[in-house]
Amino acid sequence: MVERYAREEMKGLWDLNAKYSAWLEVEKALVRGWNKLGLIPNSDCEKICKNAKFDIARIDEIEAVTKHDLIAFTTSVAESLGEESRWFHYGITSSDCIDTAVALQMRDSLKIIIEDVKHLCEVIKKRALGHKETLMVGRSHGIHGEPITFGLVCAIWYDEIKRHLRALEATLEVISVGQLSGAMGNLAHTPMELEELVCEDLGLKAAPASNQVIQRDRYARLISDLALLASSCEKIAIEIRHLQRTEVYEAEEYFSQGQKGSSAMPHKRNPVLSENITGLCRMIRSFAIPAMENVALWHERDISHSSVERFILPDSFITTDFMLHRLSDLLEKLVVYPKNMMKNLNLTGGLVFSQRILLELPKKGVSRENAYKIVQRNAMKVWTDLQEGKAALNNKGESLYLQYLLSDSELVGLIGENAIKECFEFSYYTKNVEAIFKRVFG
Repeated sequence: MVERYAREEMKGLWDLNAKYSAWLEVEKALVRGWNKLGLIPNSDCEKICKNAKFDIARIDEIEAVTKHDLIAFTTSVAESLGEESRWFHYGITSSDCIDTAVALQMRDSLKIIIEDVKHLCEVIKKRALGHKETLMVGRSHGIHGEPITFGLVCAIWYDEIKRHLRALEATLEVISVGQLSGAMGNLAHTPMELEELVCEDLGLKAAPASNQVIQRDRYARLISDLALLASSCEKIAIEIRHLQRTEVYEAEEYFSQGQKGSSAMPHKRNPVLSENITGLCRMIRSFAIPAMENVALWHERDISHSSVERFILPDSFITTDFMLHRLSDLLEKLVVYPKNMMKNLNLTGGLVFSQRILLELPKKGVSRENAYKIVQRNAMKVWTDLQEGKAALNNKGESLYLQYLLSDSELVGLIGENAIKECFEFSYYTKNVEAIFKRVFG
């Protein structure tokens, strides 16, 4: 399903033509390597590098007989050449070509993902800076806690996505390796210099040691990094879904002119993009387990990994690329409602300031246990009033909680009315936002 909507750039790296083109690129580099070492004559090298080509229909036709895709490929290419075809695929085994070619595909695909993540970071950073002082209520267990800002929420997203960016950049080096070490990895038929020459030609490093395949812990690390990235992206999507709930309504996805939300209920504006992102992230994460299971192959290799990778490699990259672009676009157009954020911040009648009061009492010599009792007994009255439909704020804009605290003679006697009122200032909760932003954004 994602294939239908996938971006052409990423999708083009994983179609059949791209696969065989990568194989051909490796094989040509091999020919050039042998030429530099003096085995293949200049004329044959030039003919192969200039004329070698493949035909997908012909490969399919040959494979129907051989039941071997790499042999079908080399046979098709040989048909485009003359006697020089004897040097094509010389001295290496199928996995030398295939795994080195896949390294090229993964490398180029991961570079696209890295650029996607960088763009996502910039989008989040812009929203964070724009809402650095936008007050909203923080929630734990889904219940109102204390005042924060929407900018802080975005700053946390940014910091988290940046960690994934650094991990992916490190993984780019881990997966950018090739091999031409032969059927058992012993370099018996190909000199070590050849392997290094070919890998350098392709912009890869030679694996320090390999058997018949590139070791799959490299692939597992890549897919796990994408899965972790997807988990954080899902976290962002779920937050947006919560913020768009009708009872909350602090932000919502952009709803374009003419867009429809429901076939039955014309009023609906649903968080369909973030729900879609949530589902895509679940799929990306699902590829991590088979990638890890591919690490354990029999002896020098078996082929149990092959069928798995035909799914998880293209699907991981294509789905992640699509998901990241959808998330960036969603956040760029996200509609934020600061007035509703403030409305919800006042919804519990000032209860969000309870800890501030609690922390003042020990300064006056009150034990934490007694301080907690004083603060909580007044808070419970507010909950009762709210359940009965009493307004959270009075005509003077004073919260229910402040009113109860000011009428508590024991509390007033301990810290005074002015100190109680000062505890209800929002600026107390935003005083370190600038410093946090400097730590996050530099």
